[in-house]
Amino acid sequence: MIVDFQTHYTPPEMMRPDGPKVQLDDRGNPVYFLNPLLADIAGRLQMMDLCGIDAAVLSCGAGFDQPNIATCRLINDRMADVAKTHPGRLIGLAHVPALNPDEALPELKRCAVELNFPGVVVASELQGRGLDDEALRPFWKATADLGLYVFVHPLPRVIGWDQVYTDDLGRMLGWEFSLMVSAVRLINSGLLDDLPPLRVQYAHFAGGLGRYLGRVRGLMQRSKWDTADIPRHNRMPKQAFDYYMEQRLFFDCAGFSGPDHAAEWGSDWVGRGMTETKVTQTVFATDYPQAISAHDQVKAYVDAVRALGPTAREMMEGDTPLRLIPDLKQRVATKAGGVR
Repeated sequence: MIVDFQTHYTPPEMMRPDGPKVQLDDRGNPVYFLNPLLADIAGRLQMMDLCGIDAAVLSCGAGFDQPNIATCRLINDRMADVAKTHPGRLIGLAHVPALNPDEALPELKRCAVELNFPGVVVASELQGRGLDDEALRPFWKATADLGLYVFVHPLPRVIGWDQVYTDDLGRMLGWEFSLMVSAVRLINSGLLDDLPPLRVQYAHFAGGLGRYLGRVRGLMQRSKWDTADIPRHNRMPKQAFDYYMEQRLFFDCAGFSGPDHAAEWGSDWVGRGMTETKVTQTVFATDYPQAISAHDQVKAYVDAVRALGPTAREMMEGDTPLRLIPDLKQRVATKAGGVR
């Protein structure tokens, strides 16, 4: 059973068929690509059948950091509609205005109880605030209490640094930097210590954070760097940093972006990521239809990752997905009367 833990869907009424596909911010920076395939459910299912993907988890870019509850509810309702129409093939995630607990918490409960969503998606930064912001504590507690996992996707904008306002660096590198910063801040905040049941999946191997663990481990030695008494720079979680990377956070293997060369570029990205992040904490993902969308390229990526060997196949078909969604096997659909 192969489950794709990062795919994207946009309700048809939120698409812009006559406008440019790439959305720009007020500085002219690319921030999101409105691929027409985002709303094409029939094409998505054809791709999944071709590639041997049993189920896909859906999230919507317009809802990653969405303060409007009406927009969130629209996205959630459309997610529920397509999931109901194609039971077990498509799995929706909740979208909520996380910084507004009066609106977010009831919607989280509706999504968990009425819509049967297993998780919720948020951006790596919300309205310019880190995920460790105190204002988000009610959101985090509610997700843990409801048994929802949290998928952290890069922020749907360019980080506030003018050095990335060229060469599409905001998406190319800024998004990954934001994921890394978010993961380190979340660990150091003590949130994972305070909420033991909380399950958090970071996109893109948390931006490739594993490549920087040497620096993180070193500079976390506060007394040696004389930062132990400096406010905001002396935070320490209860356990060693590696504990949270190896046992508390989950990661997905999406993150390369190439409409072609998927087998070569994708397997290289995943292979490197698997050596830098615990495979037992990593789930399979394609980032369809954003990173790759052509059916033959998605298949090439799936086949290339599987060919990386037993550890990659364990990531794709092992028990890690069940730790993120415990009832996953019950959620996956039957097809043509038989269990897939």
